[in-house]
Amino acid sequence: MVCGGFACSRNALCALNVVYVLVGLLLIGVAAWGKGFGIVSSIHIIGGVLAVGFFLLLIAIVGLIGAVNHHQVMLFFYMIILGLVFLFQFGVSCSCLALSKSKQESLLSGAWGMLDNETRSTWEKSLNCCGFFNKTTAKDKGSAEHCSAACWESSSPCITCGMKMMEHADEALKILGGVGLFFSFTEILGVWLAMRYRNQKDPRANPSAFL
Repeated sequence: MVCGGFACSRNALCALNVVYVLVGLLLIGVAAWGKGFGIVSSIHIIGGVLAVGFFLLLIAIVGLIGAVNHHQVMLFFYMIILGLVFLFQFGVSCSCLALSKSKQESLLSGAWGMLDNETRSTWEKSLNCCGFFNKTTAKDKGSAEHCSAACWESSSPCITCGMKMMEHADEALKILGGVGLFFSFTEILGVWLAMRYRNQKDPRANPSAFL
């Protein structure tokens, strides 16, 4: 049987959704691991990663069931949802790749302002920095402001967290945009496979049955 046949389309769609299941489980596992070991203490970050993982897992399960059973309704909704996810992810990925330095600084500053004190303290310890862009390059033990970084207790000056984040923000956004762009094209491949498979006739079905 040629690769364009019914069985090949079904197997390709199943394999693609198995990859989505694994990615969804990986996201959920990473979020749980990060929360359990205290690497990320913000409930908003954990909740966002968990939501993406569960959403991807749900879409993949719907696609798997629809592919195995050749279920017309499930495949239709799978195509619609995956198509919307493609448009959203494609736009976000292109935005990440085109983001300027000034816009990166503005976004990081806004995100830092939304963090609670516990999360800021975790970042300061992890990056060994103090504040964001508050120009505090040397510790002042008489100051009311306190920093959780190791540099605060030593004789070395403390670099602002904004400077450290900006060093890696451009590279991180390029990686994020590139990975997102790659996965967005796998999603449009999934839409095409589902559309093609949905319009194919199951050779095991009753020829006189309504399709």
